[in-house]
This record gives sequence, structure tokens and C-alpha cells, in this order.
Amino acid sequence: MRWHTADFDGLSWHDVHVHGFRIVEGENGTAELQLDIDFILEWIQDGDGRFRFRLAQAMLQFHEVFGLRFALDYVACSAGMSAFTIGGITRVPLRGEDDASEDDAGEVMGPWRWRIDVNWPEGFLEFEATGFSQWLVGEIIEQDGQSLRPADRI
Repeated sequence: MRWHTADFDGLSWHDVHVHGFRIVEGENGTAELQLDIDFILEWIQDGDGRFRFRLAQAMLQFHEVFGLRFALDYVACSAGMSAFTIGGITRVPLRGEDDASEDDAGEVMGPWRWRIDVNWPEGFLEFEATGFSQWLVGEIIEQDGQSLRPADRI
């Protein structure tokens, strides 16, 4: 499975665990920002109100990233080191209405100002990027937890 910028409105990264963070140098001062995540494909609620999850290891890559700012505070909450979790991802177009262009599907094209709010521990990532790609790199697993066991990650 693969997703791209045009799929943004149909995706959610709430409670997705981030295990890896990589900056791959690009051209003209930009970079590719790669996040190694446990992507939750589906939240399944049973009759007792409990949830199970369909998830898989995935790569979330933002393209032509510029102006990256991020903060993660494991000290304030006395947290041990573990994967951080995403609260949500938002974006705002950087072009004005007069400068905006659309692709064939009517999707406003980047660049965008992206914000990834981190809900554990406290933090955020902010940057400009032209878009993103996301793809699964592991098998889809159904389980009670929102994070894959190390043995289930590549």
C-alpha cells in the first residue's frame, strides 16, 4: 500500500508510534525527512468498547523539507526513552490563493507548512515540504496494542 500528498485528508496518524527519524540530504538546502512508524490502518472496536488495531511498519517521507524545527521533552514527564507518538499532523499551504495551483485531481499543490504534534512525550515537528509519500514495509498485523513488538519490525 502507498499513499501520497493527495491522500492527506483521508489519513490519520493519531497515536502512531515513531521509532526512527532520519534526514537525507537533498538539493538546494532541502532534505527528505523519513519517519519509521507503526502505522495504524484500522481501529476495531468490539462489543465491550475495547479496541484492537490493524497496523504495519511503514515509512512516512516528507519531500524537499526546509526550515525544520522540532522539540521532544522526555525530561518534563520523567519518561523513559521509547518511541514517541503522534497526536496529529496538520498542514497549511504556503502559497496565497492567487499563487496556488492544483493538480489534475483538484488538490492544492505544495509547498506546505507541516506540523506534527507529539502526544507522548510532549513535543512537535514543524517544517516546510512539498508533500509526502508513505508506504508499508512490514506485514499487516492485528493486535491489542498500538505499537508493534520489536520482533514484528524489520
